[in-house]
Amino acid sequence: MPVSLIEQRSIRFGERELVYVLRRSQRRTLGLTIDRRGLTVAIPLRASLRDAEAFVRERAAWIFEKLDARVVQAAPEALTIRDGLEFPVLGQPCRISLLAGANRAHWVEGFAERELRLLLRRQEDAPTLLLRGLQRYALNYFQGRLEEFAYVLAPLAPGIPLPPLRLSNARTRWGSCSRHSGIRLNWRLIHLPPAQIDYVVAHEMAHLVEMNHSPRFWAVVETILPGYEAAKAALRQAHRVIPSF
Repeated sequence: MPVSLIEQRSIRFGERELVYVLRRSQRRTLGLTIDRRGLTVAIPLRASLRDAEAFVRERAAWIFEKLDARVVQAAPEALTIRDGLEFPVLGQPCRISLLAGANRAHWVEGFAERELRLLLRRQEDAPTLLLRGLQRYALNYFQGRLEEFAYVLAPLAPGIPLPPLRLSNARTRWGSCSRHSGIRLNWRLIHLPPAQIDYVVAHEMAHLVEMNHSPRFWAVVETILPGYEAAKAALRQAHRVIPSF
């Protein structure tokens, strides 16, 4: 019976992290495939992890090009900003209202509805105000979740300070973590349900303890976010939910 060993690995290229599935099997050569699930690297049973990483690094430019292309292809059709347009915020419908005003974005949240009012001087200012409103909302929400997970993480890793938080506009990464510059989260996460956002935040917070994707790292994630696997799996379909403006 053929032998196959599978594990998840990652390699960091500067500020960008490449996560891939490493598959060992009774094959003679190294190979890779890219599909909707991401990158898979297949190596012979006797090949070393160093061999696999060297193989990936040699082809890094091509790999990132193909991964980025898949994200672009998966992006939904751009929405036209208009009065009454609805799109998800925290996984629930949010309605846009276009009103005359002094160019500011104003959130109105009721018991069962959420509305973003764009108070415009000119119609062409709508995209800028929409982006500003969403990013401000995202930053405030993410900061609260960061503080919550820092509190949960404290008994496990005492002495780790609350990292600074910045927003990212990346097209292929949900977040990143650096002990020097802090945590960056993709502002588009604000469209997703809270459970998926929590997974990304917990994932990056866990990197403050383990800067890798070893079993120890995943144990930290499990400690601060029990049952994270469902949210992690759902995140693979996020491109179907996140709107494009």
